[in-house]
Amino acid sequence: MTTVRYGARSQQVNREIEAKKNADIWSEAVTAVYETEPDIVAAVLPPPLEPGPEPLVRVTITRVEMPGLPVFGAGWIGVQARHEDRLGEYPILMPMTTEQSLTGGREVNGEPKKLAEVEVVREGDRVGARIARMGSVVCEIVGRISGTRENYELAKTDFWFKLSPSPEAPGVLDQDPLLVYGEKTERTRVHESVEGELLLKEAPLDPVADLVIRRMVDLNWTERASTQVGRIIGPVSRAALEPYLHQRYDDLSVLGARR
Repeated sequence: MTTVRYGARSQQVNREIEAKKNADIWSEAVTAVYETEPDIVAAVLPPPLEPGPEPLVRVTITRVEMPGLPVFGAGWIGVQARHEDRLGEYPILMPMTTEQSLTGGREVNGEPKKLAEVEVVREGDRVGARIARMGSVVCEIVGRISGTRENYELAKTDFWFKLSPSPEAPGVLDQDPLLVYGEKTERTRVHESVEGELLLKEAPLDPVADLVIRRMVDLNWTERASTQVGRIIGPVSRAALEPYLHQRYDDLSVLGARR
């Protein structure tokens, strides 16, 4: 009998998940951390998440080398948050340049990934990075290397929501979402200070410019490796999450009617 490759398989492999669990994923990253207003952080956090002790926003733009996949660009924009006694971060936007880097994390873990243009460039001591989607630049980081720092190793947590939008009505979930902890480890082989600036642009579908900068806390360049596993914590109220679905799925009405 001819093998039908779309037929049932006894084993399934998700290359992204396996790579994140078992291998060091090296990336070149520019990271900006800054303080915003506490009420802004509170406004973007879906229940049961609550603001952490500091109103911090982190923007990381990376060039990633993952075993078995082409080199790709990835970004992370989010705020400090907590769930019960766990302190972590809640990502609002995780732009990715390839379908392979997007689907595994979004469909399996609930990571808020979207296809985008993500660029990281370093020429000598000059560094630059940008994220753009749907015809708009979301943010840029520009600067130069200004010093060397000690390398670090740390553990951290992302809070994700695994969602199931209804096929029958817009803006509605057909079941309670799952809260997922993304438990990560990260270590560096290069860690350097950057003197420069983060520019938040007006992007209607990705309005990170609303996360206003009150005080820059840190700007740095790293070459770093990470591993990651997702752990389901349990279901949360679908009614509480539905007002935040526009964070995950583009609301094209903000672009206005076509002429």
